Amino acid sequence: MRRYIITILGLLIVSCNSETNTTTTSNQPASQTTSKEDSELDKKVASLLSEMTLEEKVGQMTQITLDVVTKGDDQYSSSLPYRLDSALVHKAIHTYKVGSVLNTPGIPLSKEDWYKTIKVFQDEAAKTPRQIPIIYGIDAIHGVNYTTGATLFPQQIGLAATFNPILVKEAARISAYETRASSIPWNFSPVLGLGRNPLWPRLWETFGEDVYLGKTMGVAMVEGYQGKVGDLTTVASCMKHYLGYSVPLSGKDRTPAWIPERELRQYFLPAFKAAIDAGSITLMINSGDINGVPVHASKFLLTDVLRDELGFKGLAVTDWSDINYLHTRHKVAPTIKDAIRMSVNAGIDMSMVPHDFQFSELLVELVNEGSVAMERINSAVSRILKVKMQLGLFENPVTDPKDYPDFGSAKFAQVSKNAALESITLLKNKNTILPLAEGTKILVTGATANSMRPLNGGWSYNWQGSEADVYAKNMNTVAEAFMKKGNAVFQQGVTFDGKNDAIDAAVRAAKQSDVVLLCLGENSYTETPGNTHSIMMPDTHVALAKALAKTGKKIILVLLEGRPVIFNEIEPLVDAVFMGYLPGNYGADALVDLVYGAENPSGKLPINYPKYPHSLVNYNHKHSDNISLPNYYESDYDQQYEFGEGLSYTTFQYSDLEVSAEEMTENETIKVKVKVTNTGNRKGKESVLMFVSDLYASITPEVRALKGYQKIELAKGASQNVTFEITKESLSFVNAALETVAEPGDFEISIGNLVKKIKLN
Repeated sequence: MRRYIITILGLLIVSCNSETNTTTTSNQPASQTTSKEDSELDKKVASLLSEMTLEEKVGQMTQITLDVVTKGDDQYSSSLPYRLDSALVHKAIHTYKVGSVLNTPGIPLSKEDWYKTIKVFQDEAAKTPRQIPIIYGIDAIHGVNYTTGATLFPQQIGLAATFNPILVKEAARISAYETRASSIPWNFSPVLGLGRNPLWPRLWETFGEDVYLGKTMGVAMVEGYQGKVGDLTTVASCMKHYLGYSVPLSGKDRTPAWIPERELRQYFLPAFKAAIDAGSITLMINSGDINGVPVHASKFLLTDVLRDELGFKGLAVTDWSDINYLHTRHKVAPTIKDAIRMSVNAGIDMSMVPHDFQFSELLVELVNEGSVAMERINSAVSRILKVKMQLGLFENPVTDPKDYPDFGSAKFAQVSKNAALESITLLKNKNTILPLAEGTKILVTGATANSMRPLNGGWSYNWQGSEADVYAKNMNTVAEAFMKKGNAVFQQGVTFDGKNDAIDAAVRAAKQSDVVLLCLGENSYTETPGNTHSIMMPDTHVALAKALAKTGKKIILVLLEGRPVIFNEIEPLVDAVFMGYLPGNYGADALVDLVYGAENPSGKLPINYPKYPHSLVNYNHKHSDNISLPNYYESDYDQQYEFGEGLSYTTFQYSDLEVSAEEMTENETIKVKVKVTNTGNRKGKESVLMFVSDLYASITPEVRALKGYQKIELAKGASQNVTFEITKESLSFVNAALETVAEPGDFEISIGNLVKKIKLN
């Protein structure tokens, strides 16, 4: 059988566009251009590198956390009120020549305090022989979440639910502006791993489970962050976590993953490849191990694939203490010194140490002993220096907060609210209970009803988001937003600590109300503290729902959560379901507008929502995932809600699905067109999703896979033709020989309930 072989370098880079919204990827990868400007930078880097001592070079490869140089009991903590220790700053910059600092002192700072803090580092760096500025990095993953007064957006999983890359790009642009207003030029975002395991505590940091959606959203975010690299309103993006971090076998954070190389290439490489081609200039490495090999020690992944195949020329930084973990956790390095040798030789450029200077000392020894080649050091330092030059840090090591008048502005807040409006997903609306009429008496109750923590999630003001109620006290919780609207009362009902002694009070309040708004889900968490043994809804929360259902009142369930919480026991008891994800500081205000119909919901699930705890299957599963034999066994594909589901208050009809040709050859493109009509009685937005099914292949094919999407807005009665393109790349997969191929045969294209068959010759 003849095969069309496509290299990994060309894997599935397809734009998503519509008549009003367009996201494109340049034909010439921005990271690989050979412009005059790029050549001049390389000359400057080479000249500076030639003057540097080994100690200065190794210092550039060293990144410490802020606690190391603050007043405090030790290098692991900072005293409050927070203050830098000038002697420790001097030691870091002058003795160890440190090139990078990250993180917060455990509390968010004002943009003015960030300016003062970073200026201290840059002023010290200016006193060194080479005057190389430090590069400060931060996890500004949904806005600059460690700066007070900043605009916080929905987390990535919610942004994915918008299916609107233009909106995602704008949110990233604003985040970059406010991050740079804080004098921070480097953002450890976006997460490009696929959220394919609902147990994983960082699922909400992803763009969901689909390759195409994750790839295109990742490109939009990179473009929003970086803009024209060097502009003082942009930051360096940092793709993370390369590679395969998001699918640990156990679902627990930083535990082993088992991923065949074929699947690594088909599912996990495309998003990184697309972001590299979009110009992302930094990358963070996966903390875990794949098939028994820690990624930080894998020359195959960090050099052979990342550099030689994908063509990445930027800076690769470790994650937190991950070189040390080769010795202490993974047990592949007998000593810390061996761990440093292994990781540097594998291809890391900068070590997020983060608490001491041992990395610098031992790496100097390794070079002097000949265990690490000077060539390897020079290549790493060249990349670091180039990123600093690209960002303009030599000319502008800090930025003045006064130059950013739009920081925390009302117009930025509106973009955040718009993102929440387009992300919150209506999954059930029995007997069209929604939208509610003005004046409806509402009881707001439940564990997530009256806190900013479930609205924002982790990485919000502090690592675990546990101080959100303090720092976002001027924002509205769900209860506050509805009470300000009027005709609403609040009763807690249940909490996250297992107490259910307020259920009776909630039931009494329900009897005096017309409708119950039941808010459940999860409290804030991230990373390893978010590990869980179960994603079943807690018993006390189920008890509250059952008690409320006995009142006979209509129940609207609002889920604020970073991963699916299984609620099949109570799903039949509720009349409407909103999946809110982690919608940010304006999520509650957006929810009010959606519940009362001032706005029309348009979000769609970027993940499968499982119905059972042991049936965690992705939407693009294999046919053998859907087998059952009545009266003997059940293993059929049965989800609570499926990827791509999401209701509206209007109705959309799909018709006239057409393809420009029923057969295509190697270099041809088929145009796909479908007519979408708003057949309801109000304006609405609709995400039009195109799926492709390979009917037979040499590797068991997926049931279907997303290959295009467009978000459109239609007035009532209006129609629009939506077009997509099918290319050879759209029909490709990675075969057993690790070749990306498009095999001749029959394929089905489906949009809504319409299907067309095409043939690849």
